[in-house]
Amino acid sequence: MQRMKTRVFGRTGFVAGEVGLGTWQLGADWGDVPEDAALATLRAAHEAGTNFFDTADVYGAGRSEELIGRFLRGTHAKVFVATKLGRFSDPGWPANFTRAGVRQHTEASLRRLGVGALDLTQLHCVPPDVLKRGELFGWLGELQAEGKIRAFGASVESMDEALWCVQQDGCASLQIIFNIFRQKPVAALFAAAQVRQVALIVRLPLASGLLAGKFTAATHFPANDHRNYNRDGQAFNVGETFAGLPFAQGVGLADALKPLVPGGMSMAEMALRWCLDFDAVSVIIPGAKNPQQARANARASDLPPLPRELHARLAGFYQREVHAHIRGPY
Repeated sequence: MQRMKTRVFGRTGFVAGEVGLGTWQLGADWGDVPEDAALATLRAAHEAGTNFFDTADVYGAGRSEELIGRFLRGTHAKVFVATKLGRFSDPGWPANFTRAGVRQHTEASLRRLGVGALDLTQLHCVPPDVLKRGELFGWLGELQAEGKIRAFGASVESMDEALWCVQQDGCASLQIIFNIFRQKPVAALFAAAQVRQVALIVRLPLASGLLAGKFTAATHFPANDHRNYNRDGQAFNVGETFAGLPFAQGVGLADALKPLVPGGMSMAEMALRWCLDFDAVSVIIPGAKNPQQARANARASDLPPLPRELHARLAGFYQREVHAHIRGPY
């Protein structure tokens, strides 16, 4: 297995390969990924040094978790699996946010993954008013005490939610959108998370693929790809698609970044490396639909840090050209 640089995952003590794998795309909403391709992608990521998989019960109504469970049983690989609950359709909202609902979803994830305890359970972008009642964390604490989960945290949409969660006893991790187009966490969250030893999981480090620099305004996505049907937040939070930017504008902004890419580095590598250059980040979870993408993502760990001058230029670009155009909770 390829060696990858590691980081301690907050106060859990787990040592994570710094490039994890997001597996939303293996369940649903990113076009079709056949089972053999999904399993090959998991295998390639693990062979490249990834030991952190992120999933959720709602990804393909359990398909993503089931595929990870099949991979784990077939390989006996030692992988930290972070899942989520709160958005599954059965029993659905608001019953998902009861003690019984939290237990039901936890036990269903245990069965699909085929494990005795969940490494990490995250509240899955639950409504802010429900989150801030505090009951959900208390119920996750009960399941932790029973040995059904080892740690719990939250996947959030806004920095206001993130800062509230950071202060909650027992919150081990936060999952946030963070990339060159979404830089607000640097000033708003990172210091507080480090003080509290809360691990930060970075989702959408490539802004749904925009920061790979390969799209044009005419790029077509399949009907069952959220980059087609959620461009303006028609199905869920617009921030989960293209970092909340209108697609054509996002393509133009990505094109404007291309001259800044260092020699010998792809644009995607620059974007992933940019995220990893922040010490507060515990693990990034780019998605991959095939083994080649999984291996390419993992290579970001071997790249040198970006020059300070480039970081300054990217920060200025975000403030001048990007920030005002982001839609959705932020």
